[in-house]
Amino acid sequence: MHADLLFTGGPVFTPTGRTASAVAVTGDRITAVGHDEVRALAGPRTEVVDLAGRLLLPGFQDAHVHPVPAGLELSQCDLTGARTAEESVAAVRAYAEARPERTWILGGGWSMEAFAGGTPARELLDAVVPDRPVYLPNRDHHGAWVNSRALQLAGIGRDTPDPADGRIERDASGEPSGTLQEGAMQLVGRLAPPATPADRLAALLHAQAHLHALGITAWQDALVGDFLGMDDPAGAYLAAARDGSLTARVRGALWWDRERGAEQIPELVEKRRELSHGRFRATAVKLMLDGVAENGTAALLDPYLDRCGCATANRGKSFVDPDRLPTFVTELDALGFQCHFHALGDRAVRDALDAVEAARAANGPGDTRPHLAHLQVVHPDDVPRFARLGATANIQPLWAAHEPQMDELTIPFLGAERAAWQYPFGALLRSGARLAAGSDWPVSSPDPLQGIHVAVNRVEPGGGGPVFLPGQRLDLADALTAYTAGSAYVNHLDDTGRVAVGALADLVVLDRDPFAGPPEAIAEAAVALTYVGGELVYAAP
Repeated sequence: MHADLLFTGGPVFTPTGRTASAVAVTGDRITAVGHDEVRALAGPRTEVVDLAGRLLLPGFQDAHVHPVPAGLELSQCDLTGARTAEESVAAVRAYAEARPERTWILGGGWSMEAFAGGTPARELLDAVVPDRPVYLPNRDHHGAWVNSRALQLAGIGRDTPDPADGRIERDASGEPSGTLQEGAMQLVGRLAPPATPADRLAALLHAQAHLHALGITAWQDALVGDFLGMDDPAGAYLAAARDGSLTARVRGALWWDRERGAEQIPELVEKRRELSHGRFRATAVKLMLDGVAENGTAALLDPYLDRCGCATANRGKSFVDPDRLPTFVTELDALGFQCHFHALGDRAVRDALDAVEAARAANGPGDTRPHLAHLQVVHPDDVPRFARLGATANIQPLWAAHEPQMDELTIPFLGAERAAWQYPFGALLRSGARLAAGSDWPVSSPDPLQGIHVAVNRVEPGGGGPVFLPGQRLDLADALTAYTAGSAYVNHLDDTGRVAVGALADLVVLDRDPFAGPPEAIAEAAVALTYVGGELVYAAP
């Protein structure tokens, strides 16, 4: 049989390295991998792609991403490009003035380092939008900036208590200052008008096109459900899966309501049944165990430090009771759910691993493939447990670099010893752990090549300065494997993530071979072509 599609003339990244230079595709599958002999499969109707020295590799997969909120934010007040408080306020002003019909100003993406202490004040927003409520989550979506009108509508004042899972930042007089942390976000977020089903579908398709342009052919949506005012993407995925507009392969992680317990598990089983159609399968459960280090809500074994380097009384927050977590995870595991943990601080990481260990002891070995995302601070004693328990380390490499949020809002409050435990990619790999990779977009860029650049260099793309914990660097092949085979494993897409005969033809052609250049130039590479099942879904202009 002649091939439908033939790639020749360039290196191919296979499970054994760059060991091929030609690949044939017939239908939606790879049918030959080799060298010049593969060209014999070319026929009169075969489309031949001359790689011309460019690298062919499996499609990238994002193991932790939020495309629908990202797509919505792109159409709202997008602050991701603002670097200072002045730029942020100017962007809000411009957006609000251009849209006088909007009853709320929504969007987000501001950077904590743009504001003193990472907590912007309501007065800054009041000056440019005094008459309409403003609700703007920050780039990590663990805090929100609001104006006085929003606080007034929510009834938040001096005497409003902090919710159990959050914090209302206050000024020196005790009044709400304009920043809401974690669960306190919902005090305002629940009042904001939700996006329509049409808005969510449009956001999904816009995000999908963007991800395909970055070479991403599959992903795991890390939050399918309702949380802190974020729009539930489930309906959009089902609509796109049914009408054929979902070209990516998507696994969904159903939201674990942290205010409830095991009584919600039957509902999750029913949702899994309902939310499985075509290329979308909601087969995981997302358990958010803690917050983030920058606002002091990541769960730590030992207390945070204050600005003077002295221990405080704060060890962060555990959003799911650690004593009950093993029971929840054991039951979910027994029902065949994959557990997808948000575990950022060392206490949250340990709690997640303890729960996985309890599930393994009760249920025996299985194929549920639990994974822990973020892993900012990992106690050295817990590093070897990943491999022993079969828990995948789901890394977000872009965060593992010196930048203001790290240097000003994190390291001083962790102290030198714990700061050296951050993002231990190299140690995890050396211990035998399987690595998957993702972006947490819209928290940070979804571009895998930027993430790979940081994983290899531990320096931001285009940046200089000191290398962040150089002993935790990965080599290029290991970083690429995390973004392909590693994430494919987490997504239970076992016939993807590799260039091999019989695998689905989810493939990416880069505009160069990054192995041929210096590591410092990895982020300069770009995607030229993206295929899903042998069908072209993106071509660079």
